[in-house]
Amino acid sequence: MSTQVEADGEDFGATDFEIEFVDAAGSRCRGSLAQCWAVAFEELPPIRGFGWSRGQQHFPGWWWSATTDRHVGFESWLERDHAMRLDFDREVTAFSSQPFWLYWQVGRGWRRHAPDFFARLVDGGGVVVDVRADDRIPDKDAQAFAVTARACEEVGWAFRRLGVMDPVLAANLRWLSRYRHPRNGARTDVVDQLVQVFAFPAPLMAGAARVGDPLVVLPALFHLLWQQVLAADLDAAVLAGSSVVRVASGSRP
Repeated sequence: MSTQVEADGEDFGATDFEIEFVDAAGSRCRGSLAQCWAVAFEELPPIRGFGWSRGQQHFPGWWWSATTDRHVGFESWLERDHAMRLDFDREVTAFSSQPFWLYWQVGRGWRRHAPDFFARLVDGGGVVVDVRADDRIPDKDAQAFAVTARACEEVGWAFRRLGVMDPVLAANLRWLSRYRHPRNGARTDVVDQLVQVFAFPAPLMAGAARVGDPLVVLPALFHLLWQQVLAADLDAAVLAGSSVVRVASGSRP
């Protein structure tokens, strides 16, 4: 396969995409993208390690995913926010970080790029995600993103380059993520009552008070909002006692 990709006004060749990854047994594998595209990258470990050092300007770490019950690495707080958003997305069944090296030829040499995340969707499709703030994309990275998007197109994956998340949505997801663990929904009696109460939209605190002690009820309520069994407008304003909560369309506990 041979493609020609344009990025930031420059043409450069991208021939014979290859991919390198670590399989479930811990072995490094490399082959053509056309041969390897069906690998379950969402289940595999990172192709490269995450470094920590004193004085570094970025903040790597591990996100515990409620979707998969395992940790996913990130290399910055911005990546952490998007790992959180993937975990919140009900269309995502699993995701991994630094899933593979994508190789392509430029002139007589090879260039490579490791996307930040790979996500598997409920319909079986794949999504490759690169995270970078809009004002922090040098030409070389813009070219890598353009080539990655072209490679994804070749095998039917979607490609997303994500920047800084809306601050209101990010704040709400960070709060709700504190309650993402299933233990917060363990009281099925409380869960059932919350679903009944919010069958008709009501303010968050008023509805919670109808169910019982807020110390018991609120963790379950926030867990249901994270699961999207209950819904609120997470884009409009930071969650508060007056936020209107309702049962999400088509949801079930």
